[in-house]
Amino acid sequence: MKKEKTERLIAQNKKAYHEYFIEETFQAGISLSGTEVKSMRAGRCNLKESFVRIEGNSAFIEGMHVSPYAHGNIHNLDPVRKRRLLLHRKEINQLRAAASMEGYTIVPVKIYFSRCYVKLDIALAKGKKLYDKREAIAKKTQDRDIQRAFAGRN
Repeated sequence: MKKEKTERLIAQNKKAYHEYFIEETFQAGISLSGTEVKSMRAGRCNLKESFVRIEGNSAFIEGMHVSPYAHGNIHNLDPVRKRRLLLHRKEINQLRAAASMEGYTIVPVKIYFSRCYVKLDIALAKGKKLYDKREAIAKKTQDRDIQRAFAGRN
């Protein structure tokens, strides 16, 4: 019997899609403590101001806020501490080379449970200019108007 692939979304960084052109995504594990995992099961995580930094042969996510677990007491850690990402060396080298090019950065896109593991999707992204953002908003409203027009006819 084949096991189903179950994914449960914890948090998503919608602002990343507005601020950047997403070019390539990678799946990474995260090194967490037990109370952080329990807090994430309750959905108490925020990716809005987070970013990925590569130091040496390791990748770290900084600025990700995981609220302290209510029953954690002394076992709770700093909510915005630097957390290590679990990636293959080849992926880290690829990200380092791409991020060193001008205009590119590495941003977290979403965090979710894959079976019992916490996974993070990180993306190699290129920053949008102001006119690109305006263009995207105009296209989105135009698509919404078209959908309303079709829904009104049925």
